[in-house]
Amino acid sequence: MKFDKLVAAGNDFLLFNGIENHIEDYSKLALNTCNRHFGIGADGIMICEESSIADIKMIYYNSDGSQGEMCGNGIRCFAKYIYDYGIVNRSSISVETLAGVKYVDIQVNNFNKAEKIKVDMGYPIFEAEKIPMNLNKDRVVNEKINIDSREYEYSALLVGVPHVVIFVEDIKEIDINYIGKKIENHPTFPRKTNVNFIEINSRKNINIYTWERGAGRTLGCGTGSCASVVIGNILNKLDNTVEVTTEGGNITVELDENFKIYMLGGANHIASGILQIS
Repeated sequence: MKFDKLVAAGNDFLLFNGIENHIEDYSKLALNTCNRHFGIGADGIMICEESSIADIKMIYYNSDGSQGEMCGNGIRCFAKYIYDYGIVNRSSISVETLAGVKYVDIQVNNFNKAEKIKVDMGYPIFEAEKIPMNLNKDRVVNEKINIDSREYEYSALLVGVPHVVIFVEDIKEIDINYIGKKIENHPTFPRKTNVNFIEINSRKNINIYTWERGAGRTLGCGTGSCASVVIGNILNKLDNTVEVTTEGGNITVELDENFKIYMLGGANHIASGILQIS
């Protein structure tokens, strides 16, 4: 079965055409192919399928075999994949996800290949029970969480998937992997959570390190970048348009009225190949 590997801001994914190929077990496929020693290696997989409510359907699985509602960097790779292969022959498309229908505008280069992708990410959800969290709050901002007898100040929200945002003075002083995993699996979050550590360079630029639910440490996270800019704006730390510097590249996040989110960034095709299914 044919696969393609794409990357966006350091997040790498394997993409499959589910319209042409029937795939029995997506979770098993993710576990086998995402393994960086015994598989191809990726943060997750995406499969395109036909949709009854949008131009195309995006199915996303994390590298640990769990299904994700959406992926910000992933949807840019997905948009490039379906446009470059002519699966959807339009530069403005709608994509069905488990987090709702997302609307994508594709800027093409001189070779008619997708170069920049702008995604209407919709509105964040702030209510704790919808994130979900074991708290009864309309907004989870500047709360405290205890990890190994140390308190961390965090905010939380849902941007397709749940996110925790923690602002730090020096991002290199934080044990991202250890603290990230602890917070991901904290009982406050019944469906686990993504964790983002943010260092502010200016009101228009931040550095972000991310621990992703179901994937571990990744070099970038689109939804996490969006979540971090929203929280930074609420706390009057950031402007409405912010360049987010991830470990794997840059993303621009724009906020409209009522925190409607737009994400702009690129995606690159890395390789194509044939997967041997035993």
